Amino acid sequence: MADSCQRQKIQLIIAINYGGRAEIVDAVNSILDMARLDGSIGSLKIDEDLIATSLYTSMCPDPDLLIRTSGEMRISNFLLWQIAYSELYVTETLWPDFSRTDLLKAVLDYQKRDRRFGGLSGGGPDQPMNGDRKPAGPEILEALRPS
Repeated sequence: MADSCQRQKIQLIIAINYGGRAEIVDAVNSILDMARLDGSIGSLKIDEDLIATSLYTSMCPDPDLLIRTSGEMRISNFLLWQIAYSELYVTETLWPDFSRTDLLKAVLDYQKRDRRFGGLSGGGPDQPMNGDRKPAGPEILEALRPS
């Protein structure tokens, strides 16, 4: 999984029998186990970076966009840590009926957004303002075309 996450421009993560709370608990328990093994439990300081590197998706970037199908207005325990700054897109389309056209609509909607990453206004050295965002490139549009 790690290798494929680093090479793709668009990633789709589907989690089956997964729970975000369980993932966070597993990450913390993994950190504690490692600290016990190396004898550093007394000086252990848990921070956001340590938890993030212990998650199932530690080799993947956090999602930019979370698409919620079936019109549900909840995230349903999915990637709780990772979606802190993700944009949410809700569609009435049910998952089995979700098509390339639906994906294109979600991507186009996402491109219109001003990503602030918790700030009051967009931008910053690594965070482009909405006007600086490039439209979907030909590789994305080509991937969405029907075969």
